[in-house]
Amino acid sequence: MAEIIGVVEQLWRYPVKSTGGERLDAVEVDDRGLAGDRLYAVRDGQGKLGSGKNTRRFRRMDGLLRLSSRLGHRLDGPELFDPLGQPVADPTAFLRAYLQREDVELAREDAVSHFDQLPVSVLTTATLDWVARAVPAAAVDVRRFRPNVLLRTPPGTPPFSEDTWFGREARGSARSGARLAFVRASERCAMVTVAQPGLPHAPEILRAIAQAHDTRLDALAEVAAPGRLGVGDVLTID
Repeated sequence: MAEIIGVVEQLWRYPVKSTGGERLDAVEVDDRGLAGDRLYAVRDGQGKLGSGKNTRRFRRMDGLLRLSSRLGHRLDGPELFDPLGQPVADPTAFLRAYLQREDVELAREDAVSHFDQLPVSVLTTATLDWVARAVPAAAVDVRRFRPNVLLRTPPGTPPFSEDTWFGREARGSARSGARLAFVRASERCAMVTVAQPGLPHAPEILRAIAQAHDTRLDALAEVAAPGRLGVGDVLTID
């Protein structure tokens, strides 16, 4: 029997990786994830992508979270906004001046995915509320955790209930058609602590998640069937 796990309260897409995203009312979902999500990234001369950390694939570029991006209804190029929320006329020229790097450009995804891990991140309000209680002095906001879906859970749902979904599939309504196959949780890093517009630096958030849940937070999913997700959609799990 299918179990209701929540109602879609917010949908988020991040057209340019590691920048602030755009909140949506509805979005198409395909094998790659939410249409247009992380479709673009800031890429340097060595092919590494701008991020909050240094790895084999990523280059730490401080300040990207102070920017935001938006696609709207088109996927042929994002709008980029400066820290004051003003649109940027030439994204690559702006990024070179802003980051003080002449080797960066705004690049569309090609053969190598821009995703850190899996295509879709789902976070419950039960878990988000737990974080707020665990660090009451911090400014806890869904934007710190960058999910694609914030799911309003039924009353009494415990935090980290996302862990019970791994190896199972969730689906929207028959009208939606979308199905998500949950695999594992995100391993959180300093990105959740970084300052962004309206949110100050908050290292205590990562410490709390590390102590309580081994730095893991949310449920990452692959797309088992394409469809459309909208705010207010009920998600059930097999």
